[in-house]
Formats: sequence, C-alpha cells, structure tokens
Amino acid sequence: MGTLHPADRISRLPKQFFARLTAEAARYMEQGFDVINLGQGNPDLPTPSHIVEALQQAAEDPATHRYPPFRGLPELKRAAAKWYADRYGVDLDPEREVAILPGGKTGLVEISPALLNPGDVCLVPDPGYPDYLSGIAWAGAEMVPMPLRAERRFLPDFADIPSDVADRAKLMFLNYPNNPTGAAADLAFFETAVRFAQRHEIVVFQDFAYGAIGFDGKVPPSFLQVPGAKDVGIELYSFSKTFNMAGWRLAFAVGRADVIQLLELVHDHFYCSVFSAVQRAGIAALTGPLEPVETMRRTYENRRNAFCGELRRLGYPVQPPEGSFFCWLPVPPGETSEGFAERVLETFHVVVAPGVGFGPHGEGYVRVGLLAPEERLVEAARRLAMAYHNERPKI
Repeated sequence: MGTLHPADRISRLPKQFFARLTAEAARYMEQGFDVINLGQGNPDLPTPSHIVEALQQAAEDPATHRYPPFRGLPELKRAAAKWYADRYGVDLDPEREVAILPGGKTGLVEISPALLNPGDVCLVPDPGYPDYLSGIAWAGAEMVPMPLRAERRFLPDFADIPSDVADRAKLMFLNYPNNPTGAAADLAFFETAVRFAQRHEIVVFQDFAYGAIGFDGKVPPSFLQVPGAKDVGIELYSFSKTFNMAGWRLAFAVGRADVIQLLELVHDHFYCSVFSAVQRAGIAALTGPLEPVETMRRTYENRRNAFCGELRRLGYPVQPPEGSFFCWLPVPPGETSEGFAERVLETFHVVVAPGVGFGPHGEGYVRVGLLAPEERLVEAARRLAMAYHNERPKI
C-alpha cells in the first residue's frame, strides 16, 4: 500500500488541545495520587429517573427498533416548541423552525460548512468553545475572533469589529451563559447583537447549552426573545446540561426557518436521526416535572458558592460565575495559563483547563468545572490557593 494522503480539509482541523491534559491526569491517577479532575465539562449528576424510565419503556417497544424519521420525531419537535413557548414566550413552528440534532456538537460543527464557502468570514468569541473552530476549518472559511474581556463582562464589543470585516461575515457564534467564562448576557446585549446582524446580514448561532443554569435568581434569557431574532439566527438547546443527558447525544436547534431546514438537509445526507427511544426520553424530559432541573441548578449554585467562597477566604481573587457550571480563574502574575495548569496538576493534583486552549484571549486564566461534590471542590480550592500563593503542598 502506498502512503495515505488525507483530504486537505482533514489537515485544516484544529488539534484537540485537551487530549494531552486528559492523558496526563489519567497517568497521575494510575500512580495512585488523589487527583481532583475539574478540567472537563462532563456533568457528574445522574439523569432524572423519569427520563431513564421513559427510555427503558421505549426501548422495549419494537416500533423504536426501526429507522427513525430522518428529521426527528414530530412529537419531539412539538415538545421542543412548547418548551420554548412556556419558558421564554417564543412561538415556534415545530415543522419549520425546530431541528432535532444527534448532540449539540453536531449542530455547532455542521452549521459552518452548511453556510460558509472558502474565504467567507465567521465571527467567533475568544475565548470560546474550541469546536466552533472545527466546522469553520472544515469549510475552509476564515475565523475572526471577537475578544471577550473582563472589563466588558466577557461580552463582545461589536463596535470593535471593522465594518469591512462585518460586511464579509456570514456567520457569528454567541454562547451565553458562557463557556468558559461563566458570564451571562441580558436581553439588551442580545438586542444589540440582533441589530448588528441585521445591519451586516449575518446569521447568528447562539449556543444556549447552559440555558437552564443561571445563578442569584436570574433566569438566562433566550436570544429568540428579542424581536427580529428569528429573522437573523438560530439557537441551540442541549439536553446534556439541563437534564444531565450528556451521553445520550440529543439536542435541538430552533429559530430562522431557512437555516433550520439547511441543517436538516445536511442530516438527510449524513445521519439517520437519533434512536427513537432516546427521542421519546427527550419528550419525557421536556414535558415532565421540572423539579429535577431546579435541583440541578441549585446544586451547581451551591457548589459555586462553596468553591468561590473558599477561594476568596484564602485570598485567591475570583469573580463568581453568573451561569454555566464553570469558573474562570486568573492565574498568578507572571505565569501562563498552560504553565499554571501543569504546575497545579503535577504538584497539587488538580486538573484545570488552561485558558489559552479556548483562544489567545483566554491567556491568563484557567477554567474550572464545578463537577464534583462540594467537599471535593473545597479541597480543590484549598490546593489552588496554595498554588496561587506559591506555597508548599499540604496534601
């Protein structure tokens, strides 16, 4: 056999930055160290029992063993539309304005090659979820970062985008509540985003994966609550975070009808939808009791308070997140995010994600996932504070 020459699009894909970190953490655990892994975004709470039971019952129904409709179960689309009507007052046509996705990552990666040609511009938050870049690279398009800075509450300043760049842009990613910063956006910000998109004819993709996780009594708004938002963009909603269904691979996108139908066209060619039993479980999630969702949200808020409270008590400067299940911590003066993450793992056995892995403007921070019991988060805060103050480990 001769040498394999992959397609050029494969070589354009960004490196998976966190693979090495995961491997390093596993190595320390194999050596018997007490590692606290807060470097990933994998929910640790169980899926609510009524959703699991719905899956079990559906899996026993032979009707679910056949290929599902390519574009998803109509009853799941109706449930998603009702979820938006009840929670956000947003009216959606289930047939034309809802797309069922095999996981949220599928939608946010495939939107770029569905919309962008080589040379087209996509506006991306920096720091931001790394997989936004994967679809842009696959499309051969140009990524233009929108810096997220602490002085602007980690919201992009559209006035900083040169008008010629904005005119060339065809797609823009937003993500609030935000990964990795934990920042939240209000309707005033989304109104500004809609006006900007209208002016420059940009499709907005608002990643609402953490939409159910807001703190201090504030409910994160939907982008689609803004008048005109459905004319410019779509919003992605994930079952992974709201219902702790990360391994189930189920999500939906809602909003602008022609963009939704474009996503469904891609699915017609690449997928055969999602196992019908999982979709039925998704219906149970959207139409079932909301107490588990509130319990989940309150758990993360309590974890945030315990973790950030301990950090502050020990003199580590931290701004508690407004939403999501992430904390965005500054590294000690003079250190890089990658160097601090490596030192914390090697010396204090805590896994955090270096901010530079989310983009150049993530330098100077590390991301911490609130994905462990409170007592472990308090212990992690103690170790991180020792690292921040360059103290000797006491573990």
